[in-house]
Amino acid sequence: MIKNYKACREKAEDLGKLFILKNNQPDAVLFSIFEYERLSAIIEYLESLEEKDLAKIIASFPNQGPKRNYTIDSLRHDIHQSEQ
Repeated sequence: MIKNYKACREKAEDLGKLFILKNNQPDAVLFSIFEYERLSAIIEYLESLEEKDLAKIIASFPNQGPKRNYTIDSLRHDIHQSEQ
């Protein structure tokens, strides 16, 4: 990433986020500034809530249904899809 920072930053801008691997394991995430600002606003809002209100939000999350799991295989699939 050090040698190709500009390309990585541009890819993060296109995709919203870029997973950085170390020894073929997820190690870090590079967010576009737009994605960072969006997530920061959500986190700040959640941090401002009282514990009981936060518990209600967490309880409202679906236990089933489509969820995005970021495994090594799913990351490889995403990389392959973005290269096409």
